[in-house]
Amino acid sequence: MTNPVILTGLRANNDLQIGNYFGAMLPIIDMAKSRSHDYQVNMFIPDLHSFTTPIDHSELQAQILHNARLYAAAGLPLDDDNIHLYRQSYVPAHSELTWILDCFTGFGEMSRMTQFKDKSGKLGDSQISVGLFNYPVLMAADILLYDAKYVPVGDDQTQHLEFARDIAERMNNRFGELFVVPEPVKAQHEFFGKEQGLRIMDLVNPTKKMSKSDETGKGVIFLGDEPATAAKKIMSATTDDKASVNYNPAEQPGISNLLDILALLRGKPVAEVASQYAGMDRYGDFKKIVADEMQKFLIDLQKSYDTYDSATIVAKLEASERAMNEQAGATLLRVQRAVGLRPPKEYDEI
Repeated sequence: MTNPVILTGLRANNDLQIGNYFGAMLPIIDMAKSRSHDYQVNMFIPDLHSFTTPIDHSELQAQILHNARLYAAAGLPLDDDNIHLYRQSYVPAHSELTWILDCFTGFGEMSRMTQFKDKSGKLGDSQISVGLFNYPVLMAADILLYDAKYVPVGDDQTQHLEFARDIAERMNNRFGELFVVPEPVKAQHEFFGKEQGLRIMDLVNPTKKMSKSDETGKGVIFLGDEPATAAKKIMSATTDDKASVNYNPAEQPGISNLLDILALLRGKPVAEVASQYAGMDRYGDFKKIVADEMQKFLIDLQKSYDTYDSATIVAKLEASERAMNEQAGATLLRVQRAVGLRPPKEYDEI
């Protein structure tokens, strides 16, 4: 590797909705396109991470390819050799390094991880897996295998990034310079920029964040929704009785949410969009404007999606996986030699 590495993971098994698209997918793609001249950008699909909590395994393969196609449809350049798109499980070094790091990780360290506490608290005992418990170790392996310095993470993942730094330093102190230590969270935020997290709210209950876990689906717009269906969801969105379009999330959360969505669809600041419609008193007319823009957005995205067949996506995945196996394999061998699982390097010269 000649360029420093930026590493980020893509969803493997979740149905993506517009909050994921505007809050994660587009920023990741924009970052990859703007940084690939100076950095190696690793965008991996965390298929091993995907079943730390229960999923329908019969749908996993189709979902992986579906979401990879969505990233291509949203503008990820497949012909850029500095951007690598690969499946985690197709690089066996991820699993092998995880086991080695597991053996140098304390039970107490993992017990203190807030993500584990939060997620396990929502599951029954029979659904809490060891995989969920040591998920941060696999995440550390994902990062350290490629000497990644920069890893864009949300606030809910900063503790895991700090663990990756800790285990890298621990191994380096004991066995020599095995790993590049990722930059600390503050430096990550300085590099990528630290903005207020995007929160698109549920259309039916605009006081809660839009989430795929909504069983009815009425408050969520998925990227695979029929455009006309999505438009109907907008038209049915909860508003209020004030009969005045204003951006006031505390007093008018439903209308404010629709203004947020319209601003994102247009790629404009919400203040600019809100001023355009300030005081409009016919909510039905305003909803129609948002619904029409949403329908056009989904038509265009889904048309772009259809231009990428599975063979094109798989070709990109396989090319990246060949390169990643070579890079990750070199790191794993270095670690295996250090811990005594392989003969020292000087034996190669005999």
